[in-house]
Parts: sequence; C-alpha cells; structure tokens
Amino acid sequence: MRESLGDRIFGWINILVLVVIGVVTLFPLYYVFVVSFTEPREYIEKYGFVLFPSKWSIGAYQYLLSTSAFMRATGVSAFLATMGTVLSLMVTSAFSFGLSRKRLRGRRTMLILVMFSILFNPGIIPVYLLVRDFGMINSVWALIVPVITSGWYVILMKSFFDSIPVELEEAAMIDGCNDLSIFFRVILPLSAASLAAFGLFYAVAYWNTFFNAVLYINDFTKVPLQIVLRNMLIDSDTAVGGASAVEMASDKQLPTQTIKMAAVVISTLPIMLVYPFLQKHFTKGVMLGSVKG
Repeated sequence: MRESLGDRIFGWINILVLVVIGVVTLFPLYYVFVVSFTEPREYIEKYGFVLFPSKWSIGAYQYLLSTSAFMRATGVSAFLATMGTVLSLMVTSAFSFGLSRKRLRGRRTMLILVMFSILFNPGIIPVYLLVRDFGMINSVWALIVPVITSGWYVILMKSFFDSIPVELEEAAMIDGCNDLSIFFRVILPLSAASLAAFGLFYAVAYWNTFFNAVLYINDFTKVPLQIVLRNMLIDSDTAVGGASAVEMASDKQLPTQTIKMAAVVISTLPIMLVYPFLQKHFTKGVMLGSVKG
C-alpha cells in the first residue's frame, strides 16, 4: 500500500524528534569523555567548551591513577561489586530455590514475610541501629550485609525456578543426588541466563553504592569510589591524592574540570565494559519465569 503524504510527513517528524532526543541524551556523555582527554592549555583557551580536542591528553587520568586515595576508593568499589555480587547471588538463588519447592516447611510464611519486606520499608534509623549493634560501622561489610538480597529479586528468581520441570529434580534424586547436589548440578547450570541478569543488577547497585556509605562509613580510607566522586563534583575537592587544587594548577597544569570528567569516565567505565558481555543473557534472564503456562 502506498504511503500518503501525511504518513511520510509524520514519519519524518518522528525521525527528527528521535534524532534530537538522541543528541540531547548523548551529548553530555560525549562532552564528559572529550573534556577528560583535552589538553589543559586548549581547555583554558576555549573557556571549557571543547567539542573535539586538537590534541588528546591523558594527564588527568595519570594524575587520578597516581593518587592513593582515588585508587583505594576504586579498590573498595571493586571489592563491593565482586564480593557483594557473588554473595548476593548465592543468598538469593539458594533462598529462591527453597521457596520454589512446595515441600519446604513454613514456605507460605516465608513468602508472606518476603512480600512484607517489599511493601514495607523499616526505615533508616532501625537499620542503622542494627548495623551499629552488629559492630559494622566503618566496615565495608556494612555496605554488603544489609542489602545482600532483595525481596523483589527473590520473587522473580523463584518464578524462574518454578518454571524448571520437576521431572529433572526427580530424575536427579533417582540417581542419588540430594537437595544440595540438585541445586548445584542441575538448577544452577540451567539458570545461567537468570544469574547473569540478576548479577548485573547487583553489580551495578554495589558499584554505585553511595547512600549507605554516607550512613555507615566515617573513615575516608574505606569509602567507595562514589563518595570520592561526589566530593570532587559537589565540593570541588580534587585533592584526592593529598595535593591541593592550587598545587595541581601550578605543578601539574591540570584544570580541575578535566580531573572531574576523568573521574566520571573511570567510575562509569567498568559497568560499560561488562554490560556488552552480559547483554545476550540480559533480556532472556529477566523474562524467564515472568510468564507461566
């Protein structure tokens, strides 16, 4: 069927609107990336408005990677993203698998409690008092243990485990497997897509840990990367390595803005690198178990 003039005009308008939205969305990311690689003199001469640097410079990255505080904060965030993700997947998958088996005693009560945790938040003060009583203030474990699992993720993963045929479990039991062997040898290998998707969710959450660090961490040597990044962006504190901004301007000849932009790029780079490798599992893992029947 031949398109009418009105349909063609409508299509071109849609394309134009989408292009404008895309440019508006991507330009801040492009600007951050470009400024982080801009030579200090060019950045100053152009009054900070650089669309494409005439000469690329990695001075800001060299400075950040040479500062002990920034690297230490990066290490803390890397520990949270790796150890936290592994522990969260272990707890969430084990708990969800137990809830998916109808022979579990107290299963209905546990499901009600999980739903209750989704609908009602205990609040900041009770959680803080609990963390304090367990002696986890100023400990990186305070950023993992209170959020080690999520009721919503438990329900989603339970729905996925419900979709796995019970016959597989029965066949494994005939072969002599107990519940633990069934979980590790049968269930988990079939759950690779789901684990990849939820693992990405957990990794992003741990890597971006900010609010809990503000509450529980008072020692600057134990803060994650997002706290350092916040201090640099909001408080204009670029002295992450013990040198003041004045010393950097005279010695390193680095505008503080380029250092901030380089810090933003470094903080977002790990997730951007990991996501493409998990993308093929992402949609499949989220949708598995969402529809039954």
